[in-house]
Amino acid sequence: MTRSANPPHLSATPLAAWEREGVVAVLKKAGLPADDVDSPGALFWRFETADLGPTGRGSVALVPVGFGGLELYGADALLRSIVTLPPVRHQGIGAAIVAILEVEARALGGRRLWLLTPSAAEFFAALGYTACEDAEVPEPIRQSRQFSLLCRAATAMTKQIE
Repeated sequence: MTRSANPPHLSATPLAAWEREGVVAVLKKAGLPADDVDSPGALFWRFETADLGPTGRGSVALVPVGFGGLELYGADALLRSIVTLPPVRHQGIGAAIVAILEVEARALGGRRLWLLTPSAAEFFAALGYTACEDAEVPEPIRQSRQFSLLCRAATAMTKQIE
């Protein structure tokens, strides 16, 4: 995986429930589950970066580069639906999205993050997440729709964030 030497500067915009169609479309295109995007308590963000245009001068346009979400269960939070748009993959944007969501989770009272990944365990391990058994995942997260959609085909991982 190629990463940028300088992490990209991203802005994060919380999405309202009615704005989630974009998340659903991107998740489906990436082969990730999207059936639970409307779950109560699921929070989603759109991540954008500034585009200065070909000359680097003039007006700044924000360009969407990905999405990500959280579900909070007290001090535990489920990191979910992290996706980087195809034209900007392998530039450090996924890691930047995860870092921003970790800060959001802490600000919302989260102390430990949990996630399920069908194919990106190596990526998350590089960010400090460790694999764990499904039985170690707190019961409220195991009962989430995200967990029930992925549990058989995914690696459970966790990270302390306090």
